Amino acid sequence: MAGHSKWANIKHKKAAQDAKRGKVFTKIIKELMVSAKIGGSDQEANPRLRQAISSAKAANMPNDTMMRAIQKGAGELEDVNYEETTYEGYGPGGVAIMIDVMTDNKNRTVAEIRHLMSKYGGNLAENGSVSWMFEKMGQITISADDYDENQVFEEVLEIGANDFSTLDNAFIITSDPSSTVDIADTMIQKGYKVISSGVEMIPKNTLKVKGEEEKKLMNLVNLLEEHDDIQNIYSNFELEDAD
Repeated sequence: MAGHSKWANIKHKKAAQDAKRGKVFTKIIKELMVSAKIGGSDQEANPRLRQAISSAKAANMPNDTMMRAIQKGAGELEDVNYEETTYEGYGPGGVAIMIDVMTDNKNRTVAEIRHLMSKYGGNLAENGSVSWMFEKMGQITISADDYDENQVFEEVLEIGANDFSTLDNAFIITSDPSSTVDIADTMIQKGYKVISSGVEMIPKNTLKVKGEEEKKLMNLVNLLEEHDDIQNIYSNFELEDAD
């Protein structure tokens, strides 16, 4: 998909930075809590929770931390009540932006996001304004260390993946959203190291940005990524100088 690898590359690098900051644990804990709240604490009956547990294990989250988050979400332990929502808007240069949020105070969070968007030449829009520009797809990232690319390619197609690509020192597997958890589990059973897995919003087309718009956009993305209530950011931009 045109431009997809460039946005994936940015997300991949940001994920590494998040891990260094320890923020990745905060994101996964919130996802564990919300998925357990919605579908219960039995991962066999709750695919979303199973996906969150897979992400927690990939991030080397301690089992006690993971279990406490699940118990809190399922109401077995007292804790704050997180709600999830998605905001849509436009960034510098007219690029489309979708922001997944988990928060205990929607009014506070939307005000802070609106302030950041406005500061860097963007704005929030109504639901549905940009979501049609994206396609929901499963994405599994596995380590490329010590693996033959052709062999991995054959294996992922055999288990129902839609597409396969390389990025830095990793392989990116694309699948139907409903198959993501099963494919990630299968790759783990085959001995591969799954770095991350989940359902992503992939842009159908991309929009190039450059110069001052690029600087503003990257500043905006960086600040949104640092916000504690923001789980995921999706955009359709393509940097002018990207390879």
